[in-house]
Amino acid sequence: MRIVLQVILVTVFSILVGCSNSKSPTNTTSNDDLDRRRQHINEQETKVSEEAQSRKVRSIAILKSEKVPFIEHLPQIETEADSTRRTSEQVASRAMALCIVAAKGEGLEQEIIDELVEEYALASVFTPKEKEFINNSNPTQHDRIQFVWRYECYWVMLWALGYIDKLDRPDKICDVMLAVSTLRDNGRDGFLKKAKLRSQAELLDAADLIYRYHWAVVDARINNRETPAGLDSGVVLERHYALNWLMGYMDQEWDDISTDT
Repeated sequence: MRIVLQVILVTVFSILVGCSNSKSPTNTTSNDDLDRRRQHINEQETKVSEEAQSRKVRSIAILKSEKVPFIEHLPQIETEADSTRRTSEQVASRAMALCIVAAKGEGLEQEIIDELVEEYALASVFTPKEKEFINNSNPTQHDRIQFVWRYECYWVMLWALGYIDKLDRPDKICDVMLAVSTLRDNGRDGFLKKAKLRSQAELLDAADLIYRYHWAVVDARINNRETPAGLDSGVVLERHYALNWLMGYMDQEWDDISTDT
């Protein structure tokens, strides 16, 4: 298994760098879903919570220090009581699945992918979209690029599980070498055993901050301005996606996570 996962490290970093400016995954949504999301945002705007407001203030202080644009009226996010608390095992399983689909996107041979799926017992962990991609022996280049971006979500999971000390500002892609070797060196059982999910407060702090980073990125895009403060729009989107899942945003399943701003 060490040899198999070592193969991933050879070319994946250059692949991710090459697609850093490519479009990150997007989701199609129904009108009903959009209406539900708008209602949720409107409800958040009217809520008054000292916990959530304090979190928002801390996030804005960081944005100010980095000269990242922001708006005061962007709503608060959920409180600890209103959010979903995942288990360490749930997050670790999601992390392993993300690592393997990203490796498949990078171009790892189907035979090796099949071995990894069996070795890490992931057949029942993949989402419908992931399963379709994993089982496709000849995916399109577009699909490969979309799933390579999942290394950024995997990186968030590694941080959430305590394998990475800090989530640095989202201005560059993650350390793929370190990310893959973390799973490779621990193996499935070791990875699950050592995983210790951070406090809900820490997860929500990160979710609130990325929410506001993402607003700045989207605002720049729709107004035809350069992405502010050197932020990487793809990294910002993927982190927002992962953190929204971690906090149980609107009880959405992984394939359906929305990253509203």
